[in-house]
Amino acid sequence: MSMDQQHIPDIIGSISFKADRRQLQRILHVRDDSRYLPMLMDLVDEAENYARPKAVYREAYVEEGGEDWVALDGKRFISRIMRVNLEEAGRAFFFVATCGRELEEWSLTIQDILEKFWADAIKEMALASAVRALEEQLRQRFQISGISAMNPGSLADWPLTAQPDVFAMLGDAPLVIGVTLTQSCAMNPVKSVSGIYFPTVTSFASCQLCPRENCRGRKAPFESELFEKRYQVSQKAG
Repeated sequence: MSMDQQHIPDIIGSISFKADRRQLQRILHVRDDSRYLPMLMDLVDEAENYARPKAVYREAYVEEGGEDWVALDGKRFISRIMRVNLEEAGRAFFFVATCGRELEEWSLTIQDILEKFWADAIKEMALASAVRALEEQLRQRFQISGISAMNPGSLADWPLTAQPDVFAMLGDAPLVIGVTLTQSCAMNPVKSVSGIYFPTVTSFASCQLCPRENCRGRKAPFESELFEKRYQVSQKAG
């Protein structure tokens, strides 16, 4: 996919990763007096030698929109929630962030079941490092104080099948940082995330519209009336 100079994605490829060992212990329930602690610390040390988290992004501007769609830089996206979220923002930043192919390939060499579980948590932490670096660069470069995100598959309004549309906006850049899509629209490495960021005064998280209970990845409480108040299509007669 060719792109003009204005729309060439920016790649963040030198993201440092230092695992928060205390946080890992809490997540994995490994106490200071556990006989497993030395094993975990050795695994973390090894992972840090391989970890190369990365991210890519590009800015796009809202051109037009309808009740349940919005066009950015000539491409139409079907999502009522996105259309409303971008109404005041006027622009979005398409992105992919990943724990990195290097860490993924390292994790595939691990045979022990327990260590595989630990490696999965380490990869999640590396992905979080990539996301933080991306958000910080967006805030600094574009002078954004408040920023929120949407991800394909987080809500039925913008399903996982929209994933190729996000990748299309980034051209070959996701492949440059080692991220590919499967036929089922999942990403490889699995510990990767894609979507859009957008400037916002009132913070937004897809979790606010998701009623699923006992979700380990929940970032905000479910707000049962939010969709009706902000996103429901007006029933007024034309």
